[in-house]
Amino acid sequence: MFSKWLSNKTKTNRLEIASPITGKAVELEQVPDEAFAGKHMGEGVAIEPTEGKLVAPFDGTVAHRIDTNHALILEHESGVQLLVHIGINTVALRGEGFTSHVSTGDKVTAGQTLIEFDIERIKEAGYPLITPVIIANGEESVSAVEYRLGPVRAGDAGLLSAVLKK
Repeated sequence: MFSKWLSNKTKTNRLEIASPITGKAVELEQVPDEAFAGKHMGEGVAIEPTEGKLVAPFDGTVAHRIDTNHALILEHESGVQLLVHIGINTVALRGEGFTSHVSTGDKVTAGQTLIEFDIERIKEAGYPLITPVIIANGEESVSAVEYRLGPVRAGDAGLLSAVLKK
């Protein structure tokens, strides 16, 4: 199911963003962090992970990987930047339970494993697993965002669809 257009649909270039994680896609408003739930970081969805692997949702570049391996920003050749933040407040784990397979500046291909994370370790530490997947620079590069809710598998096409301004 697709929903939530930010503006009118137009015939233009689109960036189709695959799901980076297997789980259940839910509205950002369900994230227990106002910065994400209030969409202050950007438009998108959140995924409740059922597998501990984050894969590249498109071919691109790792624009930034947080040192504690719990979040990264990927940049598509169109300029769209996608932020994936595994769990909430997981920075407090200081990298424990996260294994990164990429560094800032690396070129990646769709489906490539970027980060593995230990779901049980995160749960045991008491942190929510819900993972925001948001277009971080949407105001600059995107005129509309469409998304799908419900079950998703890592690599499935159509989690997000962004209408590009260019």
